[in-house]
Amino acid sequence: MKREECRHLLECLSEYVDGTLEEQLCAELERHLADCEDCRVVVDTLHKTVYLYHQSAAKAMVPEEVRQRLYRRLNLDDLLGNSQQPGQKSAS
Repeated sequence: MKREECRHLLECLSEYVDGTLEEQLCAELERHLADCEDCRVVVDTLHKTVYLYHQSAAKAMVPEEVRQRLYRRLNLDDLLGNSQQPGQKSAS
């Protein structure tokens, strides 16, 4: 029974972490987390992952040369024209 309850509640995990889970399910999930160490570890890990993502995304800057190579590899050459700065040569 416990595995089924874990599976059911963890299906709502994204909404819970985002703060968009309806109040009744949120309370049910929090009661479950109080008694289930495994699910608490999953929730804590997800919280930390989201936090670290937001921290690194704010600092991450992709160098222009790397971005251009990526666009070419993904066949997004039409976007390269919008991103090149004046006087910059296209790397082929």
